[in-house]
Amino acid sequence: MDCTFQTEEGRFNYRVGVIITNGDRMLMARNPLDRREYYYSVGGRVNFGEELTAAVIRELKEETGVDCEIGRLACIHENFFTDSDGVPYHEVSVFFTVKENEQLLRIPNGHLTDHGPKGEYLEWIDMKHSDGITVYPEFFKTADFSRETGVMHFISREGA
Repeated sequence: MDCTFQTEEGRFNYRVGVIITNGDRMLMARNPLDRREYYYSVGGRVNFGEELTAAVIRELKEETGVDCEIGRLACIHENFFTDSDGVPYHEVSVFFTVKENEQLLRIPNGHLTDHGPKGEYLEWIDMKHSDGITVYPEFFKTADFSRETGVMHFISREGA
């Protein structure tokens, strides 16, 4: 069972994400059915009682089909937003890097996974040249995860 629950004020999500890079490019996912074109990190919700590293490994396998070794805890993201149905969200995401993996680096742009009801597209996005592309979380466009060795902390408030 996912660690997500409804409160009187809105919805809470507990997520993990993966930072998969190749130079300035980052592997991102996109929903083929969403009318708005945006990219988001590979990852998903943590299951109740599941350790973060186990959740990351599971989500990586589900979304890429590749068994990977986790690198380091890179950042924590507190995200406050309202979804398209008007539901306020309080989301906490924990992002890990992944150790270099040739199978991951060979995933082609536009790769359709069987994750989710209609799959997800995986694409390599050049973060240095990503103007005009919507990426979530937005700090992926500016953070340098290859140089930073500590755990970064980001807070996003919609409209702030």
